[in-house]
Amino acid sequence: MAEPMDEGAGAVQTAEQSQEASKPKVSSILRPGSMVMMTITEEDYLGHYWPKLEGAIHQLLTMRPGAYIPISYEQMYSCVYKCVCKQFSERLYSDLLQKISCHLDKVSMELQTPDSQTYIENFHFALSQYLQALSGIVPIFNYMNRFYIETKLKTDLNVELRKLFVRHVAEKHVPILIPLLVEANTKPFFVSPPIMANLISSLYALQPDFAKLRPHLFAKYIPNILPPCSETELTNYIEEARQMQRDLRTHPDFIR
Repeated sequence: MAEPMDEGAGAVQTAEQSQEASKPKVSSILRPGSMVMMTITEEDYLGHYWPKLEGAIHQLLTMRPGAYIPISYEQMYSCVYKCVCKQFSERLYSDLLQKISCHLDKVSMELQTPDSQTYIENFHFALSQYLQALSGIVPIFNYMNRFYIETKLKTDLNVELRKLFVRHVAEKHVPILIPLLVEANTKPFFVSPPIMANLISSLYALQPDFAKLRPHLFAKYIPNILPPCSETELTNYIEEARQMQRDLRTHPDFIR
């Protein structure tokens, strides 16, 4: 026959269980001890970590502006965290740049079209899509940015990824795009005003030197591009504004 449990011993055991249950839970992703014993091999990186990250990057790069894709940012952040902690920062950064560069080369090729209006709209779409993608990609790689890119390379991930668009897309198309924008600016509603304004401001944010190609075009959307104007130039600007108003009033899409 089993002996009855000592009441004192039972109380102690209950108190210990209560204390254990009340201890704060530590996330398995960031638990200090979990990374000490874990190792990542080249095979692990290529077969597990990078494919997950590459899939998320592709989804973000190809997502339509304004759309939503359910990505587990915690899972992606965990992959980056483990790769950085196990000395795969350089490889991870290189693969990220290569993946995005290949995507941008494809985007650049697909922009080719003989129709100027379609060309402008397609470029605006590609730029908006890429900037939206960066708003998801940069946070995923935040740990690598803090502890490798900023610390060792003395730069910033967002800056470097914007440079990729300039190098692989903008520099190839801006010499064609800017003259088309100048021409479109003389035709009311040829390109919708919101697209025109957003495109000019985004190009300037990517590379301020683009404004030097057509300062007067950029000055219509970006303040302080031109030096202070003289009295004669001010008169010309007033006449230009009046002509624009006359053009708008005679356009069939203009609403009074």
